[in-house]
This record gives sequence, structure tokens and C-alpha cells, in this order.
Amino acid sequence: MIGTPVKIAACLGLLMILVACGNSPPNRFYRLTPGNGSPGSEQKPSVGVGPVTIPAFLNRSALAYSRGENRLIISSFDLWAEPLSAGVNRVIGLNLAQLLNTQNISEFPWDSRYSPDYGVRINILDMDTDEKQATLVAEWVLMHPDNGEIFNRRISRYTSPLPTGTFDPSELPSAYSALLYQLSETIAGAIQADQRKTASDSGEHRRTSSPSL
Repeated sequence: MIGTPVKIAACLGLLMILVACGNSPPNRFYRLTPGNGSPGSEQKPSVGVGPVTIPAFLNRSALAYSRGENRLIISSFDLWAEPLSAGVNRVIGLNLAQLLNTQNISEFPWDSRYSPDYGVRINILDMDTDEKQATLVAEWVLMHPDNGEIFNRRISRYTSPLPTGTFDPSELPSAYSALLYQLSETIAGAIQADQRKTASDSGEHRRTSSPSL
């Protein structure tokens, strides 16, 4: 038979747990956002985005950032509203729609019967912050899905300053969104360069293949 002191201690312990739960701060949910422009109005070029890969230390619902060389902070109450890879894919697609003036954006896997003109694969290598700036390091690959040709492959690094003062995890989503826009600008520029090269090669081919008068 359980004595009265034990019962009282158990009740007090349960009461403390309930009070602690009641005093816990509410979860805060965040999402990544694209640039402020509107999607384009054309159907060309068609662009497929994905797959997007995320490092294991970032691939979680909670926001994670480092303090010190090897120390990682997991912000238990600051959460992504969607899987981070899905957010990156979505935002890159919307940014490219703005920058390339196209509405023809698809997410991986796309219908193999209607391969896009360009495929974009993204491997996030690092997305982190110190108390002064946020950093994005990403490997990106551009290819022609119809024949599997990879014509551009690079690792790019971007930084974005954080507001001065006491750091708050709520600053990260907007900073990461700005970095992803910079990455999108780089990718869009590479696609536009390939479009110009293709148009130039096509024009040269027409000139050389025209019959002599």
C-alpha cells in the first residue's frame, strides 16, 4: 500500500510537469519566400527543378544553426512549416519563373513524355549562420533532360548580413530566402547564357547551310 507522503510527492511531481507544459512557449512556424516579382507570362523556357538534397544536420523540422566551430543549436520551438527540401524547391522554382519570364516550371519528378528544356539539380552543402551573417553553399547542376547532357556544374557560396543586436532564430528564414534568390539569379543567368549560345549556333548553322547563289 502506497503511503500518503509518496502519494503527495507523486501528485506534486505531476503538478509540476503540467505547470511546466503550460508555461512552455508556443511553437513558431516559418517558411521560405521567393522574390517579390511576379511569375513570367511566357511558356519558354520550360524548367524542371529538383531533386533538392539537404545535409542531414539541416534535414529536420526545427531550425538549426551553429555556434562555435562544431556546436549545433536546435531551436525546438522554431519550426519549418514544410520539409526544407520542399521549401527550397518551391522557392527556386518561383524565383526562376520571375527571372526567366516563364510560367512553365515543374518540380521533379516531371512527366518523362514532356521533358523540360532545362533541368536544375541542387545539392545544399551548407546553410548556416553566425551572429553576423547567414551563409549558403550549394552545388547546382544544369542539364538538358531530353538527352541527359550536363552543360554547367558549379559550387556557389553566398552570404547575407543579419540585423545587429541579439540574434533571434526568426531572422533566419528571411535571410535564407534572400540567399536562395541570389542562387536563383546565378542559375537563371547560366540558363540565359545557354539560350544565347543555342540561338547563335542555330543562326550560324542556317548561314553555313544556305545554298550559295
